[in-house]
Amino acid sequence: MKNKYIPLLLFLFTASFLGFSQGATEYTGGMKVKLNEDGSKYFRIISWAQFWAQHTDNTTLNSTGNEEADLNFSIRRARILMYAQLTKKFLILTHFGLNSQNANNMGPVGKSDSSQLFFHDVWGEWQLTTDHSIGGGLHYWNGISRANNQSTLNMLTLDNNRQSWSTIGLSDQFARHMGVYLKGKFGNLQYRVSVNEAITNSLDINGTPTINTATYNGRAILGGAEASKNYAGYFDYNFLDQESNFLPYKVGSYLGSKRVFNIGAGFFYHPNGSTILDAQTNDFIGEDVSIFSLDAFYDAPLGDNGSSITAYLQYQNSNYGENFTLGQTYETGSMLYTHVGYLLPGETDRKVKIQPYTSFNYRSIDAINDNATRFGIGGNLYFTGHHSKLSVEYSNQKYGNLDAVGTFTVQGMIYL
Repeated sequence: MKNKYIPLLLFLFTASFLGFSQGATEYTGGMKVKLNEDGSKYFRIISWAQFWAQHTDNTTLNSTGNEEADLNFSIRRARILMYAQLTKKFLILTHFGLNSQNANNMGPVGKSDSSQLFFHDVWGEWQLTTDHSIGGGLHYWNGISRANNQSTLNMLTLDNNRQSWSTIGLSDQFARHMGVYLKGKFGNLQYRVSVNEAITNSLDINGTPTINTATYNGRAILGGAEASKNYAGYFDYNFLDQESNFLPYKVGSYLGSKRVFNIGAGFFYHPNGSTILDAQTNDFIGEDVSIFSLDAFYDAPLGDNGSSITAYLQYQNSNYGENFTLGQTYETGSMLYTHVGYLLPGETDRKVKIQPYTSFNYRSIDAINDNATRFGIGGNLYFTGHHSKLSVEYSNQKYGNLDAVGTFTVQGMIYL
């Protein structure tokens, strides 16, 4: 990192500490409005924002051939989520916001695509029994893994492992499918299953299938009759404390407030989701997309000194079609991912908490007959738990025989 940026990053760290440490100390139920005396009828509003300052070793060139800046600022997420229950039988949820807004995708009068708010989630849910519910709409009751159902409010790492969000922009809109779901639990076993529509305008909409290489645009090429539906599910057994499945968003770190040990398994299946060129007929034919995952999550206090551990391990096998690869992000192959965090000892009711962590991602990639790795090391400085925190992370990513890329990120976050 160039020396000229060190004072700036130190300033950001200090300013974030001073600003966030003045935040509210009690959040209890959040911004929750009771509509009757006992609170059984209510609506709740959650708002959060994440601001990034990011330095990257390898800079890119702009359209004129000049280097882009190696230090950049961005709004990683700015969101508002609202849900309401007028009876225990039904719930409605809406969630909107924007993501990854920066100087290169902003518009002069706020009308560019990246400046516009859009719905992340809009669904309604009906309770069938005490433990089982059915719903429909633009939803986040995903399959595959815990990481593919991750909440962005309480991650352990600065951001989610990108390859675990396995269908973003390929079959869904920003990790949300349009469809119907069933969720619930049988004792300690929780489940979520869904039947969904695949989007037509995927990230690979302009991909051209060849004889040996598939593209993920089956619905656009083959039509909805052959490639519109996909199926997903995730099942996890809660051995210790039971996690809530009221909402789909999985917690990243409980900071020692619970004792959780879960083993999970999930899948995603999209018949004819990808296409490839048939060598005999010279026609495009469908290839099924299938993703399977096994994972384990552990979060618990360590003794009575205020420390705790958070650990996650995931194995994922991804088949997007023969030799599929897109943007050094999605590939046919397999992945092993893990992260571990340690909350430092101290009084349990202390305001400021520190949690260093490390993460590692290893992927084997069929298309290049090689692998990719990503190593991350960082930490969270909590001022009021996940409600106000400062995170730093250095990551180093290597893809095949390309040069490794190092990135240093500082994130400030508040949510109410």
